Amino acid sequence: MKQLGIQALLILGTLAISWRLLAGSGQRTQALRRIGLLVLAGFAIWSILDPGIWNRIATRVGIGRGADLILYGLVLAFFGFVVTTFRRFRQMELRYTRLARRIALDEAPRVNDLFPSAAHSPAPDPKGTDAD
Repeated sequence: MKQLGIQALLILGTLAISWRLLAGSGQRTQALRRIGLLVLAGFAIWSILDPGIWNRIATRVGIGRGADLILYGLVLAFFGFVVTTFRRFRQMELRYTRLARRIALDEAPRVNDLFPSAAHSPAPDPKGTDAD
């Protein structure tokens, strides 16, 4: 029964991370990432000082070993990293595409440069000259 609780918690955590990372962008998301990194660093320091803490936490939530609990947490962290990296690269690709299009339009030769006589000649008569 305890294992069902931790499974539900891990699934909810995965969904929450996915939703937050897919929905948010900007300063708020960056702040949440920094807070998450600080929490992870705190857990790492705590683990160094008291290595048995993970076994005690794991048995409380229904997981057999502390190493398994750490693995599950790292899987969630890695998943969050993959999602944020994918979003960041996608935004960068879009920026590069827009930049390349803008440069191509700015550097394209003008019609007057290609055909200088077309700029000074009168427009042709749409009715034609043979209508008389």
